[in-house]
Amino acid sequence: MLPLKPMTRKKEKRILITGAAGMIGSALAWRLNREGHDNLILCDRLGEDAKWRNLASLRFHEYLDADELAEALRNGSGVLDGVSQVLHMGACSSTTERDAGYLMRNNFAYTRELAAWALERGARFVYASSAATYGDGSAGMADGDAELDALRPLNAYGYSKHLFDLWALREGLLKRMVGLKYFNVFGPNEHHKGEMRSVVHKAHEEIRRSGRVSLFKSHHPDYLDGCQMRDFLYVKDAVDMTLHLARSPMAGGLYNLGSGQARTWRDLVTPIFHALGRPVEIDYIDMPEHLRGKYQYFTEADISRLRASGYDRELTPLATAVTDYVSNYLETGRHLGDEPENRSVR
Repeated sequence: MLPLKPMTRKKEKRILITGAAGMIGSALAWRLNREGHDNLILCDRLGEDAKWRNLASLRFHEYLDADELAEALRNGSGVLDGVSQVLHMGACSSTTERDAGYLMRNNFAYTRELAAWALERGARFVYASSAATYGDGSAGMADGDAELDALRPLNAYGYSKHLFDLWALREGLLKRMVGLKYFNVFGPNEHHKGEMRSVVHKAHEEIRRSGRVSLFKSHHPDYLDGCQMRDFLYVKDAVDMTLHLARSPMAGGLYNLGSGQARTWRDLVTPIFHALGRPVEIDYIDMPEHLRGKYQYFTEADISRLRASGYDRELTPLATAVTDYVSNYLETGRHLGDEPENRSVR
């Protein structure tokens, strides 16, 4: 009998995902796993919180700490061999972070280094910009680069993201990559984000505890209490949009990722009560003074560029998305990847 040869699988190009233990990064890995892709290199900076839990159900080739990735970029380590696509979701995303120097190093300089590495090797580079770059919206919220210089972010986080967009434009590189201006993304795998968790996550806890939820009063004459408006996007839709653009070779530049329809905070929290079988009870509280001058009363993504790129999927209705999140994740304690059907996908 001839000796059996070891089984080998067809060599697959690798995808690098930074911020892979975060909400959007882990959701991207989850979706790629469900499609049968596990030749992933995941990168993040894990601390003492439970963010690691988002990785537990994922299948991947390699994990790197963010500092290890930075070293690999500089020394040509073979650990990154075969990377054909970089999904750069890693950043400090706190809109209240006051250390502007840290934000510049982490969100601007690090992104610039990774982008240069990817483009030099012909790898597709897709990165998370932010709707926070639009500031109060007075300069509009149209994506693309025509009015980029006119934008004035309201916080250091938004500025750090905006600065990279400007750098990529001025270096003539923006059309060779894809920058994603995520609006208000919510959904599974955000438990670790502390005060940066979505209102759905916070409100679920509050309603379970007290049967009520608190929303900020309006300090703007054009908006009633609880009727300040945001463009809310379910993380599962955000992942579909991200992968569509990553796989569209003609796509380049900045794209808004949102639902395209502004909704009120009341609209957002009402389905939580319904999912829990409780009456709607909302209290309105004063907004802290330090937030009033930096508060966005209205955001709505113009997603016409996304649609023009060929993205034709229907988005999950807000009430349906909130109900799925509450019933299948927050109430059960599951993360993306814990679903029974995910275990059979290989």
